[in-house]
Amino acid sequence: MKPYAQSSEENKEPILAVLREVFAASRRVLEIGSGTGQHAVYFARQLPHLFWQPSELAENLPGIRAWMVEADLPNIAAPLLLDVERQPWPDSTADAVFSANTVHIISWPQVEALFSGIGALLPASGVFALYGPFKYDGRYTSDSNARFDQWLKARDPLSGVRDFEALDTLARATGMMLAHDYTMPANNRTLVWHKTD
Repeated sequence: MKPYAQSSEENKEPILAVLREVFAASRRVLEIGSGTGQHAVYFARQLPHLFWQPSELAENLPGIRAWMVEADLPNIAAPLLLDVERQPWPDSTADAVFSANTVHIISWPQVEALFSGIGALLPASGVFALYGPFKYDGRYTSDSNARFDQWLKARDPLSGVRDFEALDTLARATGMMLAHDYTMPANNRTLVWHKTD
């Protein structure tokens, strides 16, 4: 039985609209934190010019494989085992990286490792698109995001809604510059950085 996340079903169309634009010139995408695998299969089907590489922790790989077997798409690879803190990352050639709803789940050292790994992976002009809720100048964009942050921290004190400015600082340190900040439904955003060197 395939795993299923309602949030992935609800946000796939708005995210797809952004990816059509920002990944138009890309060819190989590494998705970090593919979760159930729903996004990987949907985006690979809708964006046939892309070769999609899902990745996840070991416990989530069988679920991703189940979605892939059913979809039977030619432009999606078997999911990689990827723990962002284990350097070096497994070999993956990509000119784009996508991640959704990850940085508020993992710890800050893991967020740092995520950006460091992406900065090392992407070639010049590579693209990183990050979807999720963020704070700006330390302030939540909605009351619901503030409540969500409280819930996250009650569940795991190392998690939480991240500050855009802190993420952008990490990106700049790895040679990435912010290109877009898209407003998304349900008080989320999609941040897009381009590798400059």
